[in-house]
Order: sequence, then structure tokens, then C-alpha cells
Amino acid sequence: MAMNPIAMMQAAGRIKIFQEQHPKAIAFIQSISNGDLREGSVIEIKVTTPEGKESVSNIKLTGDDIETFNLFKNSQTGN
Repeated sequence: MAMNPIAMMQAAGRIKIFQEQHPKAIAFIQSISNGDLREGSVIEIKVTTPEGKESVSNIKLTGDDIETFNLFKNSQTGN
């Protein structure tokens, strides 16, 4: 599935805003992307609404997932 170039530019703009608003999240992602994200690692996400409702999910990373993360990481750093 090809991505629309305009949508790609919009996504890049939203990522920049996210980076500015959440620098700790970006620093965390950068720190784990330098070796902790390996096949078999588990990523868990927990969302808590303002009312206190919690939803939790996780994924066990595959080799394909790692390849996707590396492509994204390299596209962000210009490598």
C-alpha cells in the first residue's frame, strides 16, 4: 500500500509537534531503540482516561517488527 505524499508530509508535521510536546517520550523511544528492541521483546501500552478507565495491551516483537522499527528510525535520522 503506497502512502500519499501529502499524507506523508502531514504525518511528518504531526510527528514534529509530538516531539516538541513530549520530549521525554521521544528520549525514551530513542534510548530503547539502541539495542533493547530485539525479537522477542514485549512492548506494553497502558492508556488511562481522565475518568480513570484503564486499557492495556502488549505485543511480542517479531523480526518483521524490528525491521519496521529500523526503517522508521532510519527515516527519522536521515540515514
